[in-house]
Amino acid sequence: MKKSETHKQIPNLHPKFFWDTKIDKLDWEKAYLAVIARIVERGGQNEIDEIVRFYGHEKVIKAVREEIYFLPNYAIEDALKFFPELKKEEMYCYLNRKDKPYHWI
Repeated sequence: MKKSETHKQIPNLHPKFFWDTKIDKLDWEKAYLAVIARIVERGGQNEIDEIVRFYGHEKVIKAVREEIYFLPNYAIEDALKFFPELKKEEMYCYLNRKDKPYHWI
């Protein structure tokens, strides 16, 4: 096995974003939804740029638009600033939020 195969690349993100995780044990590919959600919720432009570099723009957009179950309202607004091509009406986490008005019959 080549050295590059044994030492897999990881995103260059500060461990403070993963305070509740053993970061050296994290499978970055399997945990992509949790990583992307955490960075959209708590990171800035530099961290967004890094997850886009690591996962690819399409994968990040697809995750934010269709796969992330929950983001707080402020993180939804941040996602719209980070990714202008997103519309909140297309985001699963926006459509699924608990504070949306309900129609009572």
